[in-house]
Amino acid sequence: MSTANTQAAHGHRAASQMEPDELAREVGRAMYEADACSRGLGFELMEVRAGYARMRATVRPDFLNGHDICHGGLIFTLADSTFAFACNSYNVNTVASGCSIEFLRPVHGGDVLTAEALEQTVSGRTGIYDIRVTNGAGETVAMFRGKSAHIKGHVIPQA
Repeated sequence: MSTANTQAAHGHRAASQMEPDELAREVGRAMYEADACSRGLGFELMEVRAGYARMRATVRPDFLNGHDICHGGLIFTLADSTFAFACNSYNVNTVASGCSIEFLRPVHGGDVLTAEALEQTVSGRTGIYDIRVTNGAGETVAMFRGKSAHIKGHVIPQA
């Protein structure tokens, strides 16, 4: 069965026929299903729109470092995953070409982190995204900036 026939049989429209936010949600769903890392770490994809994504994670005991606070690498990973969902939301395969993070306050076990990615600009094949990571009290614990690069292909079939 062709992709178009498969989509029709399951009530799905072709990517090229979707509104931008609908396309972003479908891309997010497909990426999340394929993202063993985010799922394995318990990251939840809460929302995806064109140029935007929001994820949430609870700080597990195995996320804590030798200072009994959340390992910065896991905060980075949450921000990076959220960045990936935002910059791929247009259904153009996109990867990180660079990123940086600023850690602003410690995160403790059991806290719930929310990462919110917002597109700042896209020019040609390059995009810039800012990701704010907050704790359960709504305090900013880290700021991440990612630079994206479009590569060949699409997350979900175009036709």
